[in-house]
Amino acid sequence: MKNNKTKIIAEIGVNHNGDINRAINLINIAASLGEDFVKFQTFIAAKLVTRNANLTPYQKKNTKTNKQLNLLKKYELSFNEFSYLKKYCDKININFLSSAFDFKSALFLNKLKLKYFKIPSGEITNLPLLSLISSFNRNVIISTGMATMKEIEEAIKIFRKNKKFKKKIIVLHCTSSYPTDYKNVNLNTMLTIKEAFKKYDIEIGFSDHTNSNESAIAATAFGATLIEKHFTLDNNLSGPDHLSSLNPKDFGKFITSIRNTSLLLGSKNKIITMSEKENLLLVRKSIVASKKILKGERFSINNITLKRPAFGLSPKYWNKLIGKKSKKNYKEDEFIKE
Repeated sequence: MKNNKTKIIAEIGVNHNGDINRAINLINIAASLGEDFVKFQTFIAAKLVTRNANLTPYQKKNTKTNKQLNLLKKYELSFNEFSYLKKYCDKININFLSSAFDFKSALFLNKLKLKYFKIPSGEITNLPLLSLISSFNRNVIISTGMATMKEIEEAIKIFRKNKKFKKKIIVLHCTSSYPTDYKNVNLNTMLTIKEAFKKYDIEIGFSDHTNSNESAIAATAFGATLIEKHFTLDNNLSGPDHLSSLNPKDFGKFITSIRNTSLLLGSKNKIITMSEKENLLLVRKSIVASKKILKGERFSINNITLKRPAFGLSPKYWNKLIGKKSKKNYKEDEFIKE
């Protein structure tokens, strides 16, 4: 991922609403928009929450149940369905990602030979699960919503202390509120994380839960190599994440913004571009005669001036020229060739 193109994850999550056909539709649209990854959530609801776990505030906004278990069961896809989705993504050449929320799901995803394993924010302190995933020796993406700096470091250490783990770690700055108010994005924290954990050789990215593009654009300018954003077919669908997701039209604009920002960043070296070279001679100036100058006459502020184009002597030689005798006759506006 170390290139000028910031990678983008379309976080489908559970926005398929438990329907594999909707999941395929989302994959197709994401691929057509130019996404790098589509990401799902792989879990067994009964292994993820207790029977009496209440909904989070954001889950209550757009659902009709009152318990997490009932909600998650509605959006649970089978392992066979995820196997099919992975093969389908391979077929149309888009990277498949999924977050594992339990041991069995993690072991299953490992069999799919994913290029990256995604650690969701809610599992960052689940060190036994992280230890298992570290044993797979695959690139890992860690979301850091709700986490302290100490908790982030503990998670990173699980991977870096495993001598068998030789892959890259991408840490995503994240605020786990849906949608996130601008005042709570705290994008400078992304740079704090990058600096604090550079000894662990990490890359930095951003999981964007705002309802606009500005945060991700700024994160890209800050050096994010990976941007994650929730993706839905329709913001009006029932489900916990649709209201804080981008629909296809808005996601297309989002991708364009990120790609353009990556392009704008360009090189760290100060160079004269080819387009600048076309203008350079025509907008810079030369030393020219401001009136007739006779051979032997001394150059002074009374007989020379500076004008475009830059086909003659550069203005930087002005002080060296003043007071010297002309070696030839010059007409007005003629380039000084001394």
